[in-house]
Amino acid sequence: MTNNIANEMNKDVQSANFIHNIIDKDLAEGVYDNVHTRFPPEPNGYLHIGHAKSICLNFGTAKKYKGLCNLRFDDTNPIKEDIEYIESIKKDVKWLGFDWEDRMFYASDYFEKLYDCAVQLIKKGKAYVCDLTAEEIRQYRGTLTEVGKESPYRNRSVEENLDLFTRMRNGEFNDGTRVLRAKIDMASPNINMRDPVIYRISHTHHHRTGDEWCIYPMYDYAHPISDALEDITHSICTLEFEDHRPLYDWVLQELEFENPPKQIEFARLDLTYTVMSKRKLRKLVEEKYVDGWDDPRMPTISGLRRRGYTPEAIKDFCDKIGVAKRISTVDIQLLEHCIREDLKMKKARMMAVLKPLKVVITNYPEGQIEYMNAENNQENPEMGSRKIPFSREIYIEQDDFMENPPKKFFRLFPGNEVRLMNAYFVKCEEVVKDEKTGEIIELRCTYDPETKSGSGFTGRKVKGTIHWVSAAHAVKAEVRLYDHLFLEENEDSEATLMDGMNLNPKSLEVLESYVEPALAEAAAEEKFQFVRNGYFCVDSKDHTVDRPVFNRVVSLKSSYKPE
Repeated sequence: MTNNIANEMNKDVQSANFIHNIIDKDLAEGVYDNVHTRFPPEPNGYLHIGHAKSICLNFGTAKKYKGLCNLRFDDTNPIKEDIEYIESIKKDVKWLGFDWEDRMFYASDYFEKLYDCAVQLIKKGKAYVCDLTAEEIRQYRGTLTEVGKESPYRNRSVEENLDLFTRMRNGEFNDGTRVLRAKIDMASPNINMRDPVIYRISHTHHHRTGDEWCIYPMYDYAHPISDALEDITHSICTLEFEDHRPLYDWVLQELEFENPPKQIEFARLDLTYTVMSKRKLRKLVEEKYVDGWDDPRMPTISGLRRRGYTPEAIKDFCDKIGVAKRISTVDIQLLEHCIREDLKMKKARMMAVLKPLKVVITNYPEGQIEYMNAENNQENPEMGSRKIPFSREIYIEQDDFMENPPKKFFRLFPGNEVRLMNAYFVKCEEVVKDEKTGEIIELRCTYDPETKSGSGFTGRKVKGTIHWVSAAHAVKAEVRLYDHLFLEENEDSEATLMDGMNLNPKSLEVLESYVEPALAEAAAEEKFQFVRNGYFCVDSKDHTVDRPVFNRVVSLKSSYKPE
């Protein structure tokens, strides 16, 4: 169940330093004399907001203790890996503001050493070649309530195991016919310790080592050794690896690494209306429920970047949720709050009419153009001002007019007067409708020339102020409004995701809109507040000078109340 955001923040703040407390104790007791962490993604997809939490934690911890943090790609499964993913991961880490300097590594850097370590385990009688199929291995493993059964190949001699393992490497056997297993304890209460597979055969081309290898190490085996080889002190990972920690420690102990790294687990990030499974996200992409990994509806870092989120907002969000041991779900409104807070004092407030309704100001001189002064950000005077063209024909939002308004509707309706932001008072005199459909297609209004904004006018007051753009000068643009990709607050249903039934059909609304002319020269990823409509970002993929495209980053308001 989703916690209240404020309670979530308070809870996490109280436990935010439990990892640092462990590190403090290790340093005080002389277990380690430095701090060295790593961020070890698998290059089998794009990083998401949950990975951002891990990136901030690992690189941030190294920075706190004036230590080091490596970037290491866990490229031990070439079937699912791609150079595209590696490049995207590097870009994301850099974009968030972190630098691995000269410490970028790959698990494949250590393939020969990992093989030698496996040979060492075989010689110690701690590993053996097993001919059981994958299904048979699962059956022999047992359950949480029943102990496992030993493989009939468990007691092969060291010499036979060395011979078979060498032949596995030489490519003599087909995929799936043999594996190398650690020899631990088939009666262990921890299923991960029941003779886990540490090498499998896979005649697959590797993006770095080519066809040199046809056997590849498993993650639970390669990871602790890679950590040890890189002199990692604290191997920080998510909570699902807690049950794997005994195997992590067993591998390092049996291989007799001195002063081995320590694995510490923390709760991963779960976010409302979002999935955090890379496998599920890949399915959304491959089955074209979304427009690629960088679709602005995706929780990927590249998707958030394209939508208009900033590194500062994401890091602030990660800082606010803290680091906890207990699994919980964070309300996405907190992430949205962070981007609002980051942008509100930095970005110009421009005028854009998303759903335009034409207004003709009948008593305004034809052909006349005035340039109205508008502050770029009323809360930040240092951002200066700009000039906005005003003419006889303008566009306003359709929602800013109602023919038969309810009480307390202070915008435009027949006979009512409002202020045009940074301009004049106008009064609705006539409503023009399509003769066939009855649709309102135009309003005819009059203006009061004495009410010009900034002229010192102190006469009558009006309750409503609306934004507008000059019809003759406005730039036609495509505006994309985004909503949650899923309908359910806690979306983790395999069935609903896989058939697309629980996707929000209104997650994307595309509008033909008009924006003020100053926005015509906006650059990709540049951000603005569209007055009364939210924060928007120039799309980095589809935007052109001839066809501007703006993505809504976030609306202006939410129900989130920071304490």
